[in-house]
Amino acid sequence: MMPAARESLLDAAYTALARRPWAAVRMVDVAAAAGVSRQTLYNEFGSKDGLARALVRREADGYLAGVERALATHSDARERLTATAEWTTSAARENALVRAMLTGCWNERLPAPRLSAVPSSSAVPAQRRADGPLPSPGDFVALVRDRAVAVLAGPGAQKTDTADLARSCELVVRLALSCVAAPPAEGGVADLVRGALYRQPV
Repeated sequence: MMPAARESLLDAAYTALARRPWAAVRMVDVAAAAGVSRQTLYNEFGSKDGLARALVRREADGYLAGVERALATHSDARERLTATAEWTTSAARENALVRAMLTGCWNERLPAPRLSAVPSSSAVPAQRRADGPLPSPGDFVALVRDRAVAVLAGPGAQKTDTADLARSCELVVRLALSCVAAPPAEGGVADLVRGALYRQPV
């Protein structure tokens, strides 16, 4: 199956999830919305749980791609981290799956796939990846922190030289996640992050 068709099925599943709880989303409706047969849907994802895992994996990848974009937006390190924090809170506000992944709070409307890997017999590489481990909230903290350190420190930086930077980056990620759980006043994310970074080595 073409990657575009897989994306169409995931788009259809995401749209269905926005309208009704995951338990009420039917595979036949997802297939019809994407313009393919139900058999094609099962061939691609294996099961409804496989579809859920693939959807969660796609949204996780989309969030992390947004982190990359945020880290590339400015030349100033503090502004890059501020942009990353703002992206984290806006992505979580707009996407229930991203919010659940970042906080670990899955409500009854959402699919809640196991984060550990599941046995995969899929011939589809993208599905084998989705059947692998899914990131936990702690994994996201580490992934974003380490990516920020790599971008801000530059190539060839030694781990011993970046310990303070890593602490600052982790502080920003955790501050952003606290804003997801308890949103601050308008403009508050940037103000909080800049205030915290003013006292941190970056």
